[in-house]
Amino acid sequence: MDEGPVVLIVDDETQIRRFLRISLESNGFRVHEATTGAQGLAQAALLRPDALILDLGLPDDDGLTILKRLREWSRVPVVVLSVRDSDTDKVSLLDAGADDYLTKPFSVDELLARLRVAIRHAQPGDEETVFQRGRLAVDLARRLVTLGDEPVRLTVTEYALLRLFVQHAGRVLTHSQILRQVWGPQYEQETHYLRVYVAHLRQKLEEDPSNPRLILTEPGVGYRLAAW
Repeated sequence: MDEGPVVLIVDDETQIRRFLRISLESNGFRVHEATTGAQGLAQAALLRPDALILDLGLPDDDGLTILKRLREWSRVPVVVLSVRDSDTDKVSLLDAGADDYLTKPFSVDELLARLRVAIRHAQPGDEETVFQRGRLAVDLARRLVTLGDEPVRLTVTEYALLRLFVQHAGRVLTHSQILRQVWGPQYEQETHYLRVYVAHLRQKLEEDPSNPRLILTEPGVGYRLAAW
């Protein structure tokens, strides 16, 4: 059956590629492989996959460079795999156009969840206007936020921030991406604004704001609205 999403794996480690192929094919994905950045770019152009899994440590070029070259002509969802765990690396790859990242070692369930979110965001068609998770419901068309059956009053900025999280639910947004979208390009370094307003949202939306389960912090990188 040729119905599952096509995923291109770009990784030079044979064992990782074998592990990913088995895991993905057993969950309905169709898998293709490339072992270098150059092969990955050529395969991406030929196959037009639904998603691409990119390792940063490639033999011919750095994965970040490959990502930037890919983004010159393609919006294919990209999930980056890396042994690097520095905040700077994560921010750089997200700002360069990666949809998400996973640090090795990682679980299959988490990889599948990240892939599905990335593919869903990339699919054309009517966007869902109501986001629901637990007791929270955000109706974007009506600009209505409820917790259980009770409406939640948000300021203009709080709603703009929540709307951005909902529109990218399940994906990491860097501090600079959020500040640029909600406050404007001139505020990209004003991270204290973001901390204050995220705290406000957590107070209004989380059952336990000190232990958030909805608006998750990605330390040193940004925030993610939980989608699973």
